[in-house]
Amino acid sequence: MKPAPFTYHRPQSLNEALGLIAQLDNYKIIAGGQSLMPMMNFRFLMPDHVIDINLIKELSGITKEGNQLRIGAMTRQHAIHTSAIVQEAAPLITEAYSLVSHRQIRNRGTYGGSLCHLDPSSEQPCFTAALDGVIEVASQEGRREVPIAQWTAMYMTPDLASNEIMLGAKLNIWPVTHGWSFMEYARRHGDYAIVGVAVLVNLTKDSRIEKVSITLCGVDAAPVRLNMSETSLINQVADDAAIEVVMTEIENIPNIMEDALNTADYRRHLAKSLTRRAMNAAIVRAKQRNS
Repeated sequence: MKPAPFTYHRPQSLNEALGLIAQLDNYKIIAGGQSLMPMMNFRFLMPDHVIDINLIKELSGITKEGNQLRIGAMTRQHAIHTSAIVQEAAPLITEAYSLVSHRQIRNRGTYGGSLCHLDPSSEQPCFTAALDGVIEVASQEGRREVPIAQWTAMYMTPDLASNEIMLGAKLNIWPVTHGWSFMEYARRHGDYAIVGVAVLVNLTKDSRIEKVSITLCGVDAAPVRLNMSETSLINQVADDAAIEVVMTEIENIPNIMEDALNTADYRRHLAKSLTRRAMNAAIVRAKQRNS
């Protein structure tokens, strides 16, 4: 199929783009177009205006600013995946991108496009949540920041007003001694995950948990941080008993989403299995880096 008729706009600057979205009705912003164009072709979406932000250079780029990594909204997924800055500062992201779709999609797809499309099974909101990301947005009225925990307004709907554009996100950098793991299960390589998990852990010299982050995707509309486990595991030995604490929290997650192919029980089973493996892998890496 072909999309319904629309008017195409190609602003050259952020100010021009903000002016367009302030005055136009029923518009869509196109970044990489890897999600938007199929939805328009099937006429799930029929905007009157399409605003192409590919020429706005200030929306792209990867920088390290103190203890934070900043990724611009228009940064291509392939650029993030292959970035030496990202590999050094946040290897969890590099590992996650190895599971994101296919090379052809990553060449065009953007970080901000994924966070605004906000598929519950997407790897990118998941690692953003794991790293306590803060989303930067702007309108003609000014700029604001939204913690990733508050970014999901509802299913596939970000906390982004109709007159706002996402600028990028700031992600926390963990100590060089930390371990990490991103794992998921999908029906085929490149498909969205049925369930995915991001784990970060930093250990003391005697293998006690100093800091831990555990995030699930594919179980709810927003990434799910296992905050109770993260708190209770501090100063605990990183062993099987610690992992069982996490299993208990996953068992008690209410209202896990389901669909025609995957029941809530199946997703819960996957979440427990993947988290167990990911925690073991992250702990091994942390011990190696501590030695």
